[in-house]
Amino acid sequence: MDKIRGKAYVVGDNIDTDQIIPAIHLVYRTDIEEESKNYGKYAMSGMDPKTIEVPFIEGDRYESDYTVMISGKNFGCGSSREHAPLSLDKAGIKAVVAESYARIFYRNSVDGGFLIPYETKDRLVDEINTGDEIEISGNILKNITTNKEYILGELGDIEGIITAGGIFNYAVENGFITK
Repeated sequence: MDKIRGKAYVVGDNIDTDQIIPAIHLVYRTDIEEESKNYGKYAMSGMDPKTIEVPFIEGDRYESDYTVMISGKNFGCGSSREHAPLSLDKAGIKAVVAESYARIFYRNSVDGGFLIPYETKDRLVDEINTGDEIEISGNILKNITTNKEYILGELGDIEGIITAGGIFNYAVENGFITK
């Protein structure tokens, strides 16, 4: 797995799929690149403005300044829409680091090859700030801003699926199905 480096965006517990991508924005085609960029533009737009200090997306852009999302418990709960990890991917998120995930979000992230869902036993939402420079290498997350390191859960069997770019590509590469 390649190193991931960039700014962290920190959210709390129980971030649901309506916060990640509100249902009103589930109208864009994913097979037309220009149209699918709207998923990035509206990523995290369901967050309560009173609870966020820094916008995830600035203005009319579709890409965020952030590369790694740090969350607490139960990230991705709510509806079982694959648009949630897709929207984070379109916005430029390479990995989410959370204490726990809703299983459907976790599987959609992996199966679609959208982003890497790392798990941590540490309460990183209390350790990392939005804007901190983060580097993930293997199962080590380093906060470059504070020079602190944290151990992440091993990816295990999902690493091959992520490296292949999703479960369909993994199945083709491993001869389980043909294109």
